[in-house]
Amino acid sequence: MRFRSYVEALTWLEAHVDFERVAPNRQDVPSLQPIRDTLALLADPQDDYPSVHITGTNGKGTTTTLTSALLSGTGLRVGTFTSPDLHAINERIAVNAEPVDDENLVGLLSRLADVESVSGVALTRFELLTVAALLHFSDEGVDVAVIEVGMGGTWDSTNVINSDVAVLTNVDLDHTAVLGPTISAIANDKVGIFRHEALSVVATTNAIVVEIAQRKANELATQLWLLGDQFVLESNELALGGRAISLRTPYAHYEDVLVTLHGIHQGVNAATAIVAAEAFVGRALGEEVVTNTLAKARMPGRMELISRKPMIVVDGAHNPAGIAALCATLDGAFHVSGERRCVLGMLSGRDLDDMIEPLVSLGFTEFHCCAPQSPRAVTAHDVAETVRRHGGVAYEHSSGTVALAYARERSTDDDLIVVAGSLYLVAEVRGEVLHVTSRHLR
Repeated sequence: MRFRSYVEALTWLEAHVDFERVAPNRQDVPSLQPIRDTLALLADPQDDYPSVHITGTNGKGTTTTLTSALLSGTGLRVGTFTSPDLHAINERIAVNAEPVDDENLVGLLSRLADVESVSGVALTRFELLTVAALLHFSDEGVDVAVIEVGMGGTWDSTNVINSDVAVLTNVDLDHTAVLGPTISAIANDKVGIFRHEALSVVATTNAIVVEIAQRKANELATQLWLLGDQFVLESNELALGGRAISLRTPYAHYEDVLVTLHGIHQGVNAATAIVAAEAFVGRALGEEVVTNTLAKARMPGRMELISRKPMIVVDGAHNPAGIAALCATLDGAFHVSGERRCVLGMLSGRDLDDMIEPLVSLGFTEFHCCAPQSPRAVTAHDVAETVRRHGGVAYEHSSGTVALAYARERSTDDDLIVVAGSLYLVAEVRGEVLHVTSRHLR
């Protein structure tokens, strides 16, 4: 069949189970067989090109994007699959940083609808998008695909690829109902993307995670590059417009490279991306590629300045580790002489106190609380009550745009407004400020 329009194709897609909006669980035994069966009917497009596979609790989106940009800088044609998107599904599937256009996306989803009709196998929404990406990259003849894991590793739908390089950014407590309640359990799930004879990169020094990664690498007889061993981030300093990093890799030494992203964590992500790209090409990227690429780095929705007077910064910090990174970044990267306000909205599945207490301790003048546009949203009242319990001043609003409007009204040109807690909220506010229309059906 051929869908007649973009809306018709998305309507079909949205009729499938969506674990990104409805919290998943692992009551059933997980299996990759349905997606493997679907890919087999499409002649296994994931086998048509080499790949880099990236997982981690935080930073995997940035690392994926930067790795793709660095590889593209060497002259390769690079496919990139990321999640979630902010304003349109198209953002998730790109070739050389160009999102798939509407016509191609409609064609991809039409083909998947045909396969579903013939096979009787109904994939989830994320599985369908994974297959669409893998198919698109085959159609486009990419030289390499850089694939971001959706959640975990072992049972994530992206784990149907046989990557040449696997990357683990870090491990923290998140999605514990699915991945397990401990760092050890989550790490064991994430190292499931490691492959025999593929090189694995681990960008954390957490002893528990390193031990699990080393054990998995030994089991698979795969080479392991560890942060602080095979590659060393020698410096990661605040710089005008971002970070300045110095890095020693197995192939090269880079000094004082400007990364135009804010936060200590982004310096680590940039270093990891350099190492991942070099692991794939098997040589140094070279000073010119690294310098030019990272000087133009952009990550929408991640510590992104979207307006001035007052300054408005949006950050998709949606778990305790993300909030900690946000708090560590604000003072140095976005200094203001006035007051600081926070527009805050959160999803269920995280401990409110763990998320909110660090923000209150940071000294925001007030919090403008709202519910993100998701069925998993925590009510504005519950968020506000938690803020008040920790000693903060909180107001409750009906939406993110209303919360922003109130925060703006109470701010001067010298103030700072930070929007955080959920990428759904970031997308809503970012769209409002930058006049970007959401193309989502819901």
